[in-house]
Amino acid sequence: MIANEIALLTSEIGNVSAVCSALGMTRSTYYRHLQEAVRPLERKKGLSHRALKEEELQAIADVLHEIRFVDKAPAEIFAALLDEGRYVGSVSTMYRVLRGLKEIQERRNISRHHNYEKPELIATGPNQVWSWDITKLKGPSKGIYYYLYAIIDIYSRCTVGWLVANREKAEIAKHLIEETCERQGVNRAKLTIHSDRGSSMNSKLVADLLIELGVTKSLNRPHVSNDNPFSESQFKTLKYRPEFPSRFGCIEDAISLCNRFFQWYNKEHYHSGIKFLTPSTVHYGDGAECLRRRHEVLQQAFKNQPHRFVNGPPKHVTLPEAVWINPPVAQTSVEVSSATVCSGTIIGDVR
Repeated sequence: MIANEIALLTSEIGNVSAVCSALGMTRSTYYRHLQEAVRPLERKKGLSHRALKEEELQAIADVLHEIRFVDKAPAEIFAALLDEGRYVGSVSTMYRVLRGLKEIQERRNISRHHNYEKPELIATGPNQVWSWDITKLKGPSKGIYYYLYAIIDIYSRCTVGWLVANREKAEIAKHLIEETCERQGVNRAKLTIHSDRGSSMNSKLVADLLIELGVTKSLNRPHVSNDNPFSESQFKTLKYRPEFPSRFGCIEDAISLCNRFFQWYNKEHYHSGIKFLTPSTVHYGDGAECLRRRHEVLQQAFKNQPHRFVNGPPKHVTLPEAVWINPPVAQTSVEVSSATVCSGTIIGDVR
């Protein structure tokens, strides 16, 4: 071997570095070759010299299959064998043998996590998909809360129904949904109502109502907050408003503030998710005309002062073709709206 040759030259010259340099080899390579030369056994590629033989593995398996050990964990078996003065292998080796035999599994009767399907909802116009949720509003003292129920149309971001109550209860949610469907005059066969898996949302009372109304029910996956982004974002917008207090003095205060907020949100708030139109404008079909008028203003401005438009003539902005909750990964045919702001609905006329 070359390592032996270098060792012979080194014994004559007395300088390992000089010999390696003359042969174009680094010292680390020489020492590696030297180490391999003195190994007692040649190892097969990918196989450790510590690997157990087939008969050794079978001996461990036979011990693990003994009647007295069938209900014991490997750590217990290991300890029992040591008490008998025997050693057949480590605890990890016993587990490895059991895994190889596919004999590792959960023996307790415990609940399993279901593989919930990801909701994929699309709205190409108003009153096709609504999202609703409940949030707590702090009352006058610790432990006192008021509950805001709110429904948002995900396409127009319009608040279609809301109410404030002293408690969270399925009967209240049922009343809100039923009243909102009636006021909006929706095509119930084409409407989907999406929510998280809260007690009210998942109640039999609400489920029976939706079946009775002919409305499709959709639920979040457990512990996945971004399955209901529109409602979550809506509540954030509410609670970040400058007039939102740290606590409400009474439920009437909460109702009053929510009434002002939803009126502002629907009629005055220029929403980035709908090309900076107001939700009411989009919900009641005036969005395209409003965008057309804006384009005419820009076109006239470009005609008067084209040098001000460094990127060329203004482009005509249009509403998104579709808004999604969890768009499919391969979705490319329609514009996918980002889930940003959500809003609820007013019981009463929101125009």
